[in-house]
Amino acid sequence: MNSHTTYLVFGPSATLKRMSTKMFTEYPPKFLHSRNFESLQTNMDVAVYEEYEKQINSSITLTCIFETSPQHNKIILKKTGGRMGFRGSSLTEQQKIEESVMDFIFDFAKRYGLTVQEETVSDTKEEE
Repeated sequence: MNSHTTYLVFGPSATLKRMSTKMFTEYPPKFLHSRNFESLQTNMDVAVYEEYEKQINSSITLTCIFETSPQHNKIILKKTGGRMGFRGSSLTEQQKIEESVMDFIFDFAKRYGLTVQEETVSDTKEEE
């Protein structure tokens, strides 16, 4: 089982470029690092979201790696931290940051006519 989720978003190049800036404006991360590779026409953004749940005394971190190229956007979401098991169940009704980011991706894609694919990578080795 993979510990991260990968989405590929396809559509017009101008719309793909706006997606990351719109997301980071609507959901500002705690840390953001951006890098532009002009020779490859690719932008890389690494955003770290953190939320603290006082009721269960845990911190949940979501790392979002956003690769923007003229052909597609590749979004990798990696959630870490928190508590597992019985004590880790949330007592709040609030929407978690991971759900908010995923909702934004699907809503933006639907609004602007983009195609979203979840990339599945199997951890089992293929038999030769």
